[in-house]
Amino acid sequence: MAGKKKTFEESLLRLEEIVTALERGDAPLEQSMSLFEEGTKLVTSCKKQLDQAEQKVVRLSKGEDGAPVAQPLEGAE
Repeated sequence: MAGKKKTFEESLLRLEEIVTALERGDAPLEQSMSLFEEGTKLVTSCKKQLDQAEQKVVRLSKGEDGAPVAQPLEGAE
């Protein structure tokens, strides 16, 4: 998948794989560091995608006067 941007779901799945591998603790140090680095990049990418989605939701949530109204999502704390 080199060069192709991963979807949020693909990034999250890969992040879960990385966490599982690191939790096992059986990878050599160099591989663990490489996995950790990949994981931090995926976290940054996922956060950026979530922020963009949140901004879109806020833009789509408009009040009676047409102005955007920020509303908390149900279940969000």
